[in-house]
Amino acid sequence: MSELSKLRWRCRRGAKELDVMFERYLEKGYDQSSEADRQAFDKLLEIQDPKLLRYMLSQEAPDSQELLDIVSKIQSIPPN
Repeated sequence: MSELSKLRWRCRRGAKELDVMFERYLEKGYDQSSEADRQAFDKLLEIQDPKLLRYMLSQEAPDSQELLDIVSKIQSIPPN
């Protein structure tokens, strides 16, 4: 299984909103992302869905700057 396939699997969450945002990031932003952004994205995927959803919907801010940056980058990708 390729790295991208593994990431797609990890991006499948319990909330449709998260699935859509993460899939869009994988399609439109991940390939161009820096190694630091990829590591931050990997760290982001370790967070439980309720907290992750609050981050992605701007209801709560992550504690670390690296997570805040990757959340902002994911949110900035326009819908299809």
